[in-house]
Amino acid sequence: MTTRRMGMVAAAAVLALGLSACGSDDADTDAGSADSGGSGLKVGIKFDQPGLGLKQGSEFTGMDVDVATFVAKELGVDAADIEFIQAPSAQRETLIETGQVDMVVATYSITDARKEKISFAGPYFVAGQDLLVRADDTSITGPDTLDGKKLCSVTGSTSAQKVKETVPGVNLQEFATYSECVAALASGAIDALTTDDTILAGYAAQDQYKGKLKVVGQPFSEERYGIGIKKGDTAQCQKITDAINKMITDGEWQKIVDANLGPAGYKPGAGNPPTPDACA
Repeated sequence: MTTRRMGMVAAAAVLALGLSACGSDDADTDAGSADSGGSGLKVGIKFDQPGLGLKQGSEFTGMDVDVATFVAKELGVDAADIEFIQAPSAQRETLIETGQVDMVVATYSITDARKEKISFAGPYFVAGQDLLVRADDTSITGPDTLDGKKLCSVTGSTSAQKVKETVPGVNLQEFATYSECVAALASGAIDALTTDDTILAGYAAQDQYKGKLKVVGQPFSEERYGIGIKKGDTAQCQKITDAINKMITDGEWQKIVDANLGPAGYKPGAGNPPTPDACA
């Protein structure tokens, strides 16, 4: 009887030790998984906008890239832990709503229509809609001279909608990306490209287009760039807003703008640096 009891005690001890070891392994695994998942940040940017969001090989450059990197650092995320994901204009809200990205920093104009689906922190920059034409074209001097012209913009952008509303006689062609529009403009397939002056200046400054394209220089809208996030996430909005304010007051905002838009000869217009909206 004594021998049997001793055997049972020993078996119980072995079982308890095994369970303890299993529990310890699971805890370590969970902790590692949480750390891995919590340390990274998925950021939607443009891949084809020189000076703003450009992917060349494995390198990402531009104002939006630098803004995203600064904000991420303030959120406790290292630059090496940021995963940049392409965010075409027409897909930005979907990427946020479906959780494919944590935020979008992609020349993303704050509008009431977009705020029905997602929330914004910002603005962090104020641009203006303008026109890009061939350097030898003197017939287009502003939106009032676009009647009958072939004009390119990008599907899902606010620029396309504004042109439809203000110039009903224009022959609007919407492409998937701005780089496609620029190539069509340079080849003579279209007469002009419209979007934000920041984007246009970046393309005009590219080596293959220097001296061939020019920005008209007559902005006809105000585009307030914000950082798109999940709708209703006011806590995250406030953290990002604090980061934007710090970026401006610390002088980093000016450094970022000068480094990325300065080479194109671009000068920030009225409203810069901006005051971010209150989170709601």
